[in-house]
Amino acid sequence: MKKEEVIKIVLKSESLPTLPAVACKLISISSQEEIGMKEIANLVSKDASLSAKVLKIANSALYNFPVKISNIHQATSRIGLNAIRSMVLSFSFLSIKAKNYKDIFDYEKFWEKSLSNAVAAKLIMAEVGKSDGEEVFIAGLLQDIGELIMANCFSQKYAQLLTETSSGEKDTIDIEEQIIGADHTSIGQEVAKMWGFPPELNIPILYHHSPQDYKDEDHKLRLTVNVVYLSGIFTNILYSNRPQKYHQKFLDVSKSTFGFNEKIVNRILDDVVKEINQTAGLFGLHVKDLKSIEEILQEANASLSSINLTYDQINRELIDAKAQLQKLTQELEEKNRHLEKLAQLDSLTEVYNHGCFQKMLQNQISIATRKISPLSLIMLDIDYFKNFNNNYGHQAGDAILKELCTLMKKSLRDYDMLFRYGGEEFAIMLIDTDDRDARIIAERLRELIATYTFVAHNNKYNVTASFGVAEIMPALDDFTNKDLIAFADAALFESKKTGRNRVTVHDQKKNSLSQPL
Repeated sequence: MKKEEVIKIVLKSESLPTLPAVACKLISISSQEEIGMKEIANLVSKDASLSAKVLKIANSALYNFPVKISNIHQATSRIGLNAIRSMVLSFSFLSIKAKNYKDIFDYEKFWEKSLSNAVAAKLIMAEVGKSDGEEVFIAGLLQDIGELIMANCFSQKYAQLLTETSSGEKDTIDIEEQIIGADHTSIGQEVAKMWGFPPELNIPILYHHSPQDYKDEDHKLRLTVNVVYLSGIFTNILYSNRPQKYHQKFLDVSKSTFGFNEKIVNRILDDVVKEINQTAGLFGLHVKDLKSIEEILQEANASLSSINLTYDQINRELIDAKAQLQKLTQELEEKNRHLEKLAQLDSLTEVYNHGCFQKMLQNQISIATRKISPLSLIMLDIDYFKNFNNNYGHQAGDAILKELCTLMKKSLRDYDMLFRYGGEEFAIMLIDTDDRDARIIAERLRELIATYTFVAHNNKYNVTASFGVAEIMPALDDFTNKDLIAFADAALFESKKTGRNRVTVHDQKKNSLSQPL
């Protein structure tokens, strides 16, 4: 059959896998420029199973957030749209199974290799440094989707194809064209187009075996195609019976295409294996711990050499010793991550500390700049707290601080961030929030604190707090994180100067301060 006839059969086949509804909707709305984190989060939240999987990864060591993320809106705010989109699409595609499942197609092994492609593509793109690695993750994951489709639609011929390509000596693309009439890259691309995939996905599917054939002038797509091509070479190091060949090819292509030196290449080779081992279980894949590239190459070389049993045993002991060393290193890294998490929290109130505030504020300003959205900051200070400590003791004061933070966290939105700025002063970061809404939130907190009865050591106390509110639009205003803090602090000072227990808003356009009537 000619290629055109094969494609028609595939597109009309009842055995063609069905794209999950969530993936269809996500691909559809992702093409709309006005779509933001709220719409994506609402879509994901409608699928309880998918939400649970996303939250599992968001709270894993991959992101290592100091405070547990409890819902999809919060996860979207912390992780970012690209990462959430990649995560959701990954889970959606991993749920695709053959309608006429047969033993000839190893579904688990296929997605295991696909995950290797995706992780490798992400880390390679990170080294290139010209694009978000999350965007190329899905392209890497789906580069060989044509194989799954081919196995479903042409099961008998696919069995013959496996026999012909099992030795690894013959070119897979040539064999596919001879036996089926079309190769998995063209089949995969045509189905991807039917599913509504954007060029960022279907172009890499078509050219991931022959990047030199992509002739268009879109530099971003060309980069994606080259990254996906290199990720496929890496996966062949792990799963082919000739890892030395693909290891050398990986070295050559890395240098000629991206100019990677030996240090960068070794970092990629090590990090990909670690991340696959770390993330496979999170994606529901039962992958046994992959060996390091060094171990794979050592074992491949050993099998090609006529060595005696004694040398083989010594080699194994060295490999085992290295594996044990890697295990100890991973344990140390885990402990260091735990210490880093503790370092981001205030030990008394268990909210983010001042150092974490500075880092997150700079990060949120960058995000707000890209999204052209507002960012507001509330600074608040407990009134006459020094006198309180003098009158009732620091233990009572500490208890008030802890209970105050608990009270505020319950009142704030899930994606608002509360920090202890210092002493009895706190900061609240409000994402996608202008000063009008920030004032409402501050006034609600002020009234809540003023009417609340605090209990410490069986004694009841009442305190009030003063608030300062400021907003910036980083994409339009030439203000820094220091400016935003200064604006909010000036508003807080005005609240304290004019009587305390009140909210003052800084209007940076008029460079003035205002208080609610």
